Amino acid sequence: MIQELLMVAAGVGAAAVVYAGAAARIVKQYERGVVFRFGRLRDDVRPPGFTMIVPIVDTLHKVNMQIVTMPVPAQEGITRDNVTVRVDAVVYFKVVDPADAVVRVEDYKFAVSQMAQTSLRSIIGKSDLDDLLSNREKLNQGLELMLDSPAMGWGVAIDRVEIKDVSLPETMKRSMARQAEADRERRARVINADAELQASKKLAEAAGVMSAQPATLQLRLLQTVMAVSAEKNSTLVLPIPVELLRFLERAAPGVAGEEAVTPAPPLSEAYLRGRAAAEEAIEDLTGTSVEPAPREDGT
Repeated sequence: MIQELLMVAAGVGAAAVVYAGAAARIVKQYERGVVFRFGRLRDDVRPPGFTMIVPIVDTLHKVNMQIVTMPVPAQEGITRDNVTVRVDAVVYFKVVDPADAVVRVEDYKFAVSQMAQTSLRSIIGKSDLDDLLSNREKLNQGLELMLDSPAMGWGVAIDRVEIKDVSLPETMKRSMARQAEADRERRARVINADAELQASKKLAEAAGVMSAQPATLQLRLLQTVMAVSAEKNSTLVLPIPVELLRFLERAAPGVAGEEAVTPAPPLSEAYLRGRAAAEEAIEDLTGTSVEPAPREDGT
């Protein structure tokens, strides 16, 4: 009798172990468990940890609650200003309602991917090329709103959408490069013209100062000579401007004036008597001078 009871107890224990093994489930921290009993959804969503279900009667579906990073394949479209581009993006989303994610849509990841591709094509057709290249934040927000509206009914929340790359045709790239080069050249010319204007104003001020103080011209010349000699040239050409000569003339006006008005020294009496004697001797040697006869024409 006791042996039979032991055998029954062992059978019950084995059945309990088999039942526990079939009913026991482990739900991870980043997962939630959705239970179907005879095909009907149970209201209670199983939290992370150890849980039990009824074998054969219940079915447990585990739903990942982590943020999913899904690349959107490159979509080719024509922008509003008639430019053909290829745009790819990245969608970040997560499940917020595991029951809706299992019941309302067959495959929520595939559904989000197809919706992202359709919305990206729509964004391309509504935007200009300049917006795609420089105003991506606004386009990302618009794309996120287009995806988030239907995804909420699937128990999915769109966390973020980013346009990753915009591919342009080679002809458009060359045109944009020429445009950028022309714009940079225009800015360079404007900067050079502004610099020339400022330099001319400064030179005009310097010329005014030099005209008031001629000595500054000589100082400037000396500075130029020093700058040239510092380069260790074998030949040094030193120009002397006319203004320097004028400056030297004006620097000594008293000396030139005194030399110009100095009277000649008076002639002595001995010099005068000697001169008169010399003239008489010349007349004796040559004889009395005869005046030439006048001509018939009166000359």
